[in-house]
Amino acid sequence: FRSSSELSSSHAPGFAKLNRRDGAGGWSPLVSDRYQWLEVDLGERTKITAVATQGRYGSSDWLSSYLLMFSDSGHNWRQYRQEDSIGFFPGNSNADSVVQYKLQQPAVARFLRLLPLDWNPSGRIGLRLETYGCPYTSDVVSLRRGGGGLVYRLSPGTRRTSKEVVSLKFKTQRNSGTLLQAEGHEGSSLHLELQRGKLLLVKLSCCEAKLTPSSGPPRRLASLGSLLDDQHWHHVVLERRSTHLNLTVDKHTERVQLPAEFSQWDVEQLFVGEAHRSHFQNSFHGCIENLLYNGQNLIENDYLTVKKKTKKKQIVGNVTFSCGESVSVAVTFPGPQSFLQMPWATPTTFRTWNKAGLLATFSLQQGGVAWLHLSDSRLQLLIHQGDKELIFPGVFAGSDLSDGQWHSVDLTSKRGHITISVDEEEGGVAHATPSFPISTGEGQVFFGGCPADADGPECRNLFDGFQGCMRLLTLDDRPVDLIAVQQRLLGNYSQLQIDMCGIMDRCSPSRCEHGGRCSQSWTVFHCNCSDSGYDGATCHSSVYEQSCEAYKHNGNTSGHFYIDVDGSGPIGPQLVYCNMTGNDTWMVIQHNNTELTRVRAPPGSSQHSVHFQYPSEEEQLQAAISQSEHCEQELSYHCRKSRLLNTLEGSPFSWWLGGPGPGRVQTYWGGAQPGSQQCACGLQGDCVDPEHYCNCDADRMEWTEDSGLLTHKPSLPVRSLVLGDVQRPGSEAAYRVGPLLCRGDRNFWNAAFFDKETSYLHFPTFHGELSADISFLFKTTASFGVFLENLGIKDFIRIELSSSTQVIFSFDVGNGPLEVRVESSVPLNDNRWHRVRAERNVKEATLRLDDLPVATQEAPADGHFHLQLNSQLFIGGTASRQKGFRGCIRSLQLNGVTLDLEERAKITPGVRPGCPGHCSSYGSLCQNQGRCTERENGFHCDCSLSAFSGVFCQTEVSASFKSGTSVRYTFKEVYEVSRNSSALPSSIYSDATLRGENVSLSFRTSQSPALLLYVSSYYREYLALLINKHGEDGLEVRYKLDSSREADVLRSSVKSVANGQLHTVSVSRLTDSVSLQILSSSSDSDDMDPDLARLGSQGFAGCLSVVHFNTISPLKAALLHPDSSPVSISGPLVQSSCGSAASANPYAAENTHHLISHSSTLDSAASIRLNGNTTPNVVFPAGVIAVVIFVMVTGMAVAARFLYRRKETYRNQEVKGVKREDSQDFPFNSRADSQNVSGENPKEFFM
Repeated sequence: FRSSSELSSSHAPGFAKLNRRDGAGGWSPLVSDRYQWLEVDLGERTKITAVATQGRYGSSDWLSSYLLMFSDSGHNWRQYRQEDSIGFFPGNSNADSVVQYKLQQPAVARFLRLLPLDWNPSGRIGLRLETYGCPYTSDVVSLRRGGGGLVYRLSPGTRRTSKEVVSLKFKTQRNSGTLLQAEGHEGSSLHLELQRGKLLLVKLSCCEAKLTPSSGPPRRLASLGSLLDDQHWHHVVLERRSTHLNLTVDKHTERVQLPAEFSQWDVEQLFVGEAHRSHFQNSFHGCIENLLYNGQNLIENDYLTVKKKTKKKQIVGNVTFSCGESVSVAVTFPGPQSFLQMPWATPTTFRTWNKAGLLATFSLQQGGVAWLHLSDSRLQLLIHQGDKELIFPGVFAGSDLSDGQWHSVDLTSKRGHITISVDEEEGGVAHATPSFPISTGEGQVFFGGCPADADGPECRNLFDGFQGCMRLLTLDDRPVDLIAVQQRLLGNYSQLQIDMCGIMDRCSPSRCEHGGRCSQSWTVFHCNCSDSGYDGATCHSSVYEQSCEAYKHNGNTSGHFYIDVDGSGPIGPQLVYCNMTGNDTWMVIQHNNTELTRVRAPPGSSQHSVHFQYPSEEEQLQAAISQSEHCEQELSYHCRKSRLLNTLEGSPFSWWLGGPGPGRVQTYWGGAQPGSQQCACGLQGDCVDPEHYCNCDADRMEWTEDSGLLTHKPSLPVRSLVLGDVQRPGSEAAYRVGPLLCRGDRNFWNAAFFDKETSYLHFPTFHGELSADISFLFKTTASFGVFLENLGIKDFIRIELSSSTQVIFSFDVGNGPLEVRVESSVPLNDNRWHRVRAERNVKEATLRLDDLPVATQEAPADGHFHLQLNSQLFIGGTASRQKGFRGCIRSLQLNGVTLDLEERAKITPGVRPGCPGHCSSYGSLCQNQGRCTERENGFHCDCSLSAFSGVFCQTEVSASFKSGTSVRYTFKEVYEVSRNSSALPSSIYSDATLRGENVSLSFRTSQSPALLLYVSSYYREYLALLINKHGEDGLEVRYKLDSSREADVLRSSVKSVANGQLHTVSVSRLTDSVSLQILSSSSDSDDMDPDLARLGSQGFAGCLSVVHFNTISPLKAALLHPDSSPVSISGPLVQSSCGSAASANPYAAENTHHLISHSSTLDSAASIRLNGNTTPNVVFPAGVIAVVIFVMVTGMAVAARFLYRRKETYRNQEVKGVKREDSQDFPFNSRADSQNVSGENPKEFFM
C-alpha cells in the first residue's frame, strides 16, 4: 500500500486492508481534499473483477464516492469508467459496513489507485480497501521501431477451418504503424494499420501488395477505435466467416463484407509488426500480447527459438520478449480553472479537442507579457509590451491542432528573434520576428490558464483556459519532474490530473445516427445532421413522414415527397410521388421503363429479357409494400402471333420475376390469381379463344392483348420479364410494366379505445438503451391518464397526461428521475387528435406536443445513459392499474416500429379496436365549403357542394373562354319537378323558394365592354354583372326585379378591370327571384333584355373562375360532370389553369375594392356597414335588395367555378333611393322608379 500522505503513522496506508482494526483502523491522509490517493501494488498483472471499501474503524471517517485508476507500471494511470461515461463509484454511508462493487468489465493491471471524491462532511477521509480478482498470464513481445517483427507461415491443415480468428492485445505511444498483415495466395492480403490513433482494416490485392506502378490505392474496409496511442492495452479480434469479417477493437465491433476475391482466400503467412510489402511504410513500435490464431498461441515459447530459425517462425529485427515501458508522465487540464505554474519552462507536446485555449503565459525580459494560445485550431502568439501589441498570424504550423493527436511545440528566443516550431518532425516550422528585441527565459510560466485571483502583469486571463493534456515539459532543457509537482515540491497547480492523460474520444464510437457527422470539444460532442434526413441531438428522429397518407393529413397536396417508412429505424428515406387527387392516396414508385415497349429479341436468342430498376433500395421497397394496405402494378402484353403462357399443362412461354431480392418466378399474368398460369380473361371466362386462358395464346394474326393488375403483395414489385415466343416469323409483341402503386397506411390509423381507467394493453419490454423515440396521437375527454409506462429494477420510462393542459415525459436511467413538460394554452381533453413525440438519447430528452415549441432537458454530462427495462410495456395504463388513460391512442410507434394496438385490443377486455370521429380534428382540412365525412379509417372531404375539387376541395376548376363558347344551365319548372321527381338528383330541386343569392366569380380578360354574368327568370327579372366602358372599364352590377321598370345600376369605383389581371367578385343578396347565366358569347336571347342581348352577342374572351351561386357550381358541373348535370355547352370550352396561382401576375399587389351605389340620395333608413374595414354592405330598405360586391385585384389566380341555384317567388316591394343612370356604352334606358312583380310560377332558367 502507498498513499499521497498520511495523518500519522497509525493512519498509514499499511492499515488500509479491509476489516483491519489495528493502528487507527484504516488510512487517513494529512489533508482531506481531492488530491489524495491510496495505491495498491498487486505484485504482478492481475485480472481485477471487484473492489470493496470500508470507512476507518470506529470513526466518523469514510468515503461516499471515489474514482478508480489502473496502471501496469505505477505511472500513466487510466481511469476506470462504467458504460464508457460514469467515472465515480458509490462509497460508504458509515465506517464499518462493506460496500462491494463488481466491475462491469474486468481490468488487467498491477497497480490500483483510489482517489476520494466525497466523504462524510462530519469527518474526514478514512478508508479500508480490498480488491478481488484472479491471476493473469500472458506472452508478450516488444517490437522496436526500425523493422522489428515476427513472421509465421501457417500449414494448410492449420488454416483450413470453417472460420479464422486472430486475436491480440497491443499498446504503443506511436499513432501510426503496421500492426498485422495476413497474406493469402497470389499475394492478396489484409492489413491492420494504425493511422492517427485509429485501427484500419485495409485490403490489398496481389498487384497492390507488390506496389507495382499500376497498382491503385489500398481499399479501406473498416476503421475502429481512437486514441489507441495512449500506451494502454487494447484488445483486437479479427474473425472471418465465409464472405464477411468481424473486426473488434476493445468493446466495439464492426461487420465487414469482404470483396468477392476473398471468398476462397486462405491465410498463408502472418506478419506481425514488420511492414512487409505494405502500402504503409511505418512499422509498429510497441508491445503485443497473447497473439492467437484459431486459439493457438503464436508467441508462446518463441524465446527458445530466437537463435534457432524454424520454417514456421522467423524473427526479424529488434524483437524482445518482454514489455519495457518508458516513463512518460502527462498532466491533464480538465477544466477552465486548471493551471500549472512553473519557473521558466516550455511545453513540448499537447493534445486537445478544443479549437481555442491558452497554452502558456510568460513574461519578457524587456517587460511585457506573451500569450501562446490556440485560435481556431491554430497556434497564435500575442505579445504585449507597453503600448505595443503585436499579433503574429504566421505562427500556424498544422491546420488542425484540435484533432486529439499529440502535437509538439518548441518555443525559442535568440537575439531578439522568436521561433515557434509546431510538429517539427512533420516539417511544420513557423517563425515570427518582431520589429523590436524580445527575450524570454526568466520569470514564471503559467500553463493552461491563470489562477482565478490573478490579474497582475505576470498572468492575465485574456483567453479561455486550456482543456487537454500536456507532457514532456522541459526546464533548462531537462524534463520537468511532474511527480515532484504532484507532491508540491515544485511549482504550483490547481485542478490538475497528474500522471495521466484523461482525454476521451466522444465520437468513437459515434453516437450520431443515420450518417450524422460527429464533432466534439473536451466535454461534449455535437452531431451535424444536415443532408441526413434526420434531426435531434443524435440525428435519431426522421424529418419526413412515414407515408403519403401522413402527408395528406398534414394538409399537403399531390407531389414528390420523401417518406421514411420506419421513422427512426435503419431504413433511410426514399423519394416517391404521392397522388392525392382522389379519395384514396396513392404512393407511386417509378422504375426505369414504364412505357409500352416493342419487343426486339437479340439475334440468335429465343427469348427477350428485361430487368427493371427502381430508385428505392430493396429494404425501402419491401417496407413500403408491407405497411401499405393495398399495392398493385399493371402488367400488359400486346401480341400478334406471339403466345404468352401456353396451356395449363404446358410449360409457359413467358414469365416474370417479382418479390424480394431478385424475385421469384411467376407464371400468371395481370388480373389473374397467383399460381393459376392464367390471364385476366381466363379468370373472367371471356378470352378470344375459349380453349385458352390468355388472349395471346390463341396465336392469331390480329393484334390483341392481355392486361391487368398484379395485387399479390408478396410478389411485388416486378423485377424482370422473360418473353419467349417472339422469334417466329410474323411474331410481334409489346409489353408494359407500370409503376408500383400502393395506397393506405396500416400504421397511421391503427388505434385502440380505452373506456376504463383500469384497462390497458401490454406488449414486450421496450428496448431503447441508448436512444428511444415514442410518437402517438391521442384524443380524450379526461383530464389525466398514463399513456405509456415501462419499468425496470430502478429505471423507468413514462408519458402521461398530468392535467387537461399538460403532458409529462419522465424517465430514470440511474441518475434520478428526470421530467420534461409541455404546457398547452388550450385544453387537451377536447376530443380532438393531439400528437405527442418524445425522444431520449445520451445527450438530452425532448418532448413535442402538436405544433407547440419543443421542450428540452439536457442529460448529465458524466452520468448513466443506458436505459435498462425488464417488465412489460403498458399502454393506456400502469401495472398498478391506477391513473389509467380513458380515450383513444393511435399510430403508436417506438423507435420507428408501430405497435399493433387493434389486434391486441381484440383480445383485451375494456379496450376496443379502432377509434371513430376524425372530422373533429381533420375537418378543417376540407376547404371551400367542402364537407368532412367520417370513414372507418380516416375521413373524406365531400366537394359536391363546393365549386372546387381535389382531396381537400382545394383545386380550382377553371375554364378558358373564346368568343364562340357558352354554357347554359336550365332548371325544370316547379310543377314539373313534382310530377317527375326522379328525373334529376333531388339536391338540384331543394329549396324551391329563394330569399337571396350569393354569387361569386373570378375573371381575367382584356375585353371591354363585356358581359360576365347574367341571371334571369322567365318574367324578365334579371341580375347582370358586366364591364362597362362608361367609367373607364369599371365593374357594374344591374338588378331588375320588376319587368315593368328599368334596372337598378351599381357601379364600382374600381377602374380598368379589363387589364388582363385576375379579379375576384362576390355578390350577395337577400329576398330575390333569380336564375343564373354565365356566358361568353352570343346565346339564345328570347327572354333576355334586348340591350344585354346585344352586349352578349359581342362574346367574351378570357378566363372565368370561381363562379358561385349559393351552393351550386355550374362550371364545375359543365367541366367535370357534363352528362349528369342539366348543362348545355356550345363552342369550345377548355379546362384551363388560367385562374390558378401560377398564371396570375406574381408582382401584382393584392387590393380589395368596393362597389358603391351611384345614387344621388339615400333613404334615411339606408346605411353602409364596413365589416373588418373590407366589406361594405349597401342596404336598400323597402326594395329588399342587398348587394355586396368584393373586387380583389390579386397577383394570385383563383380557379374558375360556376355555381347554380334555383329562383324563388318574392313579394312586391319598392326600391328607394337608387338612381338609375344611362350607360354611354350600352343602349339601356333607365326609368326613375321601379315596381316589383310577383313571379309565382317560374318556368326555366338558363346560363
